[in-house]
Amino acid sequence: MRVHPYRLAGEPVEIKVAERPDDLREFRVWWTAHAAAGTLIGFDTETTGLAWTDRIRLVQFADEHTAYVIPVELGSPFREAAIEALATLPNLVAHHLAFDALKVDNELGIRLEDLYPRAQDSRVAAHLLDSRHDYEGGVGLSLKPLSAWYVDPTAPDTQQGLTQVFNSLGFTKATGWAGISLSHPVYELYAGLDALLVARLLPKLLARYKAEGLRSALLPYEHRLALVCAKLQRTGMLIDPEYTEGLIGRLGRQKEKFAAVAARFGVDSVNSPDQVAGALAGMGERLTEKTDSGALSVAKEVLLPLADLDQDWKRLGMREPNVLADAVLRAKRAGKWSTSYAEAMLNNRDEHDRIHPKINPLGAQTGRASHSDPAMAQLPSHGWEIRRAVVAEPGHVYFSVDQQAVELRVLAALSQESRMIRAIASGADLHGFAAKMMFGEDYTKAQRTLAKIAGLGTAYQGGAATLAKQTGQEVEVMRDTLQRYGRAFPGIKRWARKMQRIALAERCTMTTVTGRRLHLDRDKLYKSVAYACQSTARDTMGQALIKMDDRGLTEHLTMWVHDEVVGTAPKAEAADVARACAEAMKMTLLGVPLDTDAEVYGPSWADGYKLPKEWAYAA
Repeated sequence: MRVHPYRLAGEPVEIKVAERPDDLREFRVWWTAHAAAGTLIGFDTETTGLAWTDRIRLVQFADEHTAYVIPVELGSPFREAAIEALATLPNLVAHHLAFDALKVDNELGIRLEDLYPRAQDSRVAAHLLDSRHDYEGGVGLSLKPLSAWYVDPTAPDTQQGLTQVFNSLGFTKATGWAGISLSHPVYELYAGLDALLVARLLPKLLARYKAEGLRSALLPYEHRLALVCAKLQRTGMLIDPEYTEGLIGRLGRQKEKFAAVAARFGVDSVNSPDQVAGALAGMGERLTEKTDSGALSVAKEVLLPLADLDQDWKRLGMREPNVLADAVLRAKRAGKWSTSYAEAMLNNRDEHDRIHPKINPLGAQTGRASHSDPAMAQLPSHGWEIRRAVVAEPGHVYFSVDQQAVELRVLAALSQESRMIRAIASGADLHGFAAKMMFGEDYTKAQRTLAKIAGLGTAYQGGAATLAKQTGQEVEVMRDTLQRYGRAFPGIKRWARKMQRIALAERCTMTTVTGRRLHLDRDKLYKSVAYACQSTARDTMGQALIKMDDRGLTEHLTMWVHDEVVGTAPKAEAADVARACAEAMKMTLLGVPLDTDAEVYGPSWADGYKLPKEWAYAA
């Protein structure tokens, strides 16, 4: 047994590394005693990387004073010792539990359903205490800054030290995890220290949580939701490799085509902001947005209105599209789609041609989920090209269930705006109803669009200047539109002002209807409305996912995308499964019904997005 003595929070601790099978007897005596006592045990894994296909190298366990590092890569005795401990210990904690639990499920055979009831995630408690990262003014959400705040401010950043070791050995930060020797002392210290830190961190987080009077029910709720999301990640999504490989080629040609259009205006590189800004100015466009460095901005949100496109790449009909802005956007989009989606799918697939996108159910300050590897939730809301790569198993079809106009319904519920609530109860088209209230009975299609923009802008606190940038409209037009919306629905404005007063009185914090505490910048208290709407909408979907899991529907689901779930089912059963999901998603929020739409697509996800017949998938 190799032993690394260390000091943590002024106390001596030890990190013990099993070298031979005989060392495992001591480890077993240690963990069985803790199992009998119900001691909280921190655990962690070290892998060859962060992808689904990467392997576990080490499994670490620790109480507050002793850590054991078990190198499962050395063979069966070490592997079996780790499995026995993980399968038996009744009180485990990990930081970002889903990553380690999924690895253990996939490689060591201990199912998520068995591990989660016996484990906790310290990151969940940290997020509920303060959802801000350290660079946003909070303590942070990663293990190292949290440990520095709650456990030991003098503890070194072993991650930084390990990266330096990787570099000294000729590895990068990405390749070092697989290349470093199992017995390297810095690697062993890093591994054992993480388990020690998390064992000490969770009790301090929970004590703080209780002392601050935060809603206790949120902890088990978030833990259960994390399990559901981990199940979705484990299931993954089947892809069509042949189509995906062809898509990369088509996107490459599309990028070249639009880059050639940009070149006609003197733009040799669509990724050169100076060239793009100069050419647009030469065409008579007036650019006013600046980057942090003071240069003219040609970011996506600047170019979209110039190209007469909304956030979903649909024509706004507000102006003559600028050909250069349109070409730059499309060339850059083709490049992004190729690398971020098509290539990422091929590179991240497992041996069964399935991708397993990561779902972080606490991805944003508001609790809104985030997705990565690849980020399937960031696909354009309309468009079939990328989704065509995702297909159902033979004999199965894709289905979708989403919440109807959830942003406005949540806004109506939270503000208790009586006119909007009556419109919802009557089944009216909310955007049309708003347009009628704002512009009269004979409102135009363009005015309905303005009413829609105003409603969503109000829900997510987009001011006149922001909405003008997004739509290409003059600021005065959007200011007038927002004022009309405010007069049409006065209850929203009253509620927004009340929210800001309460946030100021509560030291720039707010508490959502579900009990989630959120922090606001003092000069941005107006964001309280957006935070309340986004966080509450997220929590309604979280509750729906748990209800679907209770009803045995999770096995059909493949992805959660904001207010929607998608999944697959046998063709003959798909309509019934979709309806069952829709029923589980229906609920009432403060007297306002949150209704759902269910739709059966076809053998690919793209069948719900106007997939041309010539691109149909045949299993």
